[in-house]
Amino acid sequence: MSDAFGIVPAPLVVQPLPQSPFVITRSTVVVVDADDDLMPLAVLTADLLGRVSGRAVEIRYAGLDAPGVVRMRLVDDLPPGPETYRVVVGAGRVRLEARTTEGLVHAVVTLRQLLRERPDGGIEVDAVRVEDAPRYPWRGLSVDVARHFVPVADLKVVIGLMGHYKLNVLHLHLTDDQAWRLDVPSRPELVRRASAHSVDGDPGGHYSAADWDDILAYARARAIRVVPELDVPGHVNAALHAYGELNPDGRPAEEYLGIDVGFSRLHDELPATHEFLAEVFGDLADMTPGGYLHIGGDEVLTMGRDEYERLVRSASAAVTAHGKRVVAWQEAAAVPDLPAGTVLQYWDTRVDPEPFVAAARAGARILMSPGSRVYLDMKYEPGFPLGLEWAGYVELRDAYDWEPASLIDGLPPEAVVGVEAAVWTETLRTLDDLTTMLLPRLAAVAEVAWSAPERRDYDSFTQRLSRHGRHWDRMGLAWHRSPQGRWED
Repeated sequence: MSDAFGIVPAPLVVQPLPQSPFVITRSTVVVVDADDDLMPLAVLTADLLGRVSGRAVEIRYAGLDAPGVVRMRLVDDLPPGPETYRVVVGAGRVRLEARTTEGLVHAVVTLRQLLRERPDGGIEVDAVRVEDAPRYPWRGLSVDVARHFVPVADLKVVIGLMGHYKLNVLHLHLTDDQAWRLDVPSRPELVRRASAHSVDGDPGGHYSAADWDDILAYARARAIRVVPELDVPGHVNAALHAYGELNPDGRPAEEYLGIDVGFSRLHDELPATHEFLAEVFGDLADMTPGGYLHIGGDEVLTMGRDEYERLVRSASAAVTAHGKRVVAWQEAAAVPDLPAGTVLQYWDTRVDPEPFVAAARAGARILMSPGSRVYLDMKYEPGFPLGLEWAGYVELRDAYDWEPASLIDGLPPEAVVGVEAAVWTETLRTLDDLTTMLLPRLAAVAEVAWSAPERRDYDSFTQRLSRHGRHWDRMGLAWHRSPQGRWED
């Protein structure tokens, strides 16, 4: 691999070519087939090239093969896989090729990372051939919008960063003890009564149905699917505050704006509980395309095992009734007879691994989110002004130097569906707070998720990442200049 190209995550093939660089000029055009699926991506590509070069870039339909062309097309001569892609720069042209539009998005991202400024202020791309495909199909980021609300505009910045590092799943933790953040038709009081505030009484907010459609469309254009989470049967004080019938005494719970966990719960014996689960997950399924809904299931500390299992099954049934697959935190691994294809999100490495091995044997898939590696709200070091430290300190190398396939003893490697980072917002109030904790560690997690072990090397990674700080600066993003990285001035 040539580290000089600065591509993160590490591609399968990077081959420098003995030709002159491609220079973006006033005559540069994006050429695309007349395909409804390709046109939105062509618009994004032309906009990207125009913004970085300061020149308007036109879009034209297929047929033009002159110098100065950025040619985008779907092809069949790539290795199998929905996200494989190829970038070829040389002879005054750029070819972006993939089997699917998702792969073409990744080709565009790689082109963006290859762009560099010339001494005269122009923009060029060195001649190179890149061929690439991901290791895991699930490469995600979980964002907690419940503890502190993340407005749509700020969430779009996070989505853009995800796309830049080829992450393809945005997992939104929409509900918790402090707030309920998505307006669902069957339960309007959830956002009316339980979304106005955040931790410590900070301002809150919620996503309307129109906001939700906007988020989904913005993510979809960047080859990112949204997996929404309604956390049950614990972490539910916001729901108990909005609807008193979910409490045994029939009275609404008090609003809670602290950060303790494990005290709130649903009640299996109440008919209102099961009606609630069926309706809110039904709403969520209707509002969200894609194959997965997340039911939570973590940190239910005041409930017996039998009741926990019954409520997890009830939530799971509400999901599968709408043709969706269940995602749940690792605690659900102990529930017998989970629906086929359930994804269990592994976050606490201190527990007995046997339930996860057994669940995998029964058909579950495991999503790796070890808190000590990929919880990006953990402090970088003692005394860091943001974040928590219950899972330890997570510096850049900690986020990079681990292997998903060997994390759980006895787990078959094929049971691992992917890797997902998480950022919890108890202490994070602003976009600057979020990006400071995400960058540069999000890039490290992305490489773990995308690149096979033989392609990963920390020295190579930090060399390739060294140029990215300037990109973050140009975007106006706050980030942590980790002493474990190498950064160009």
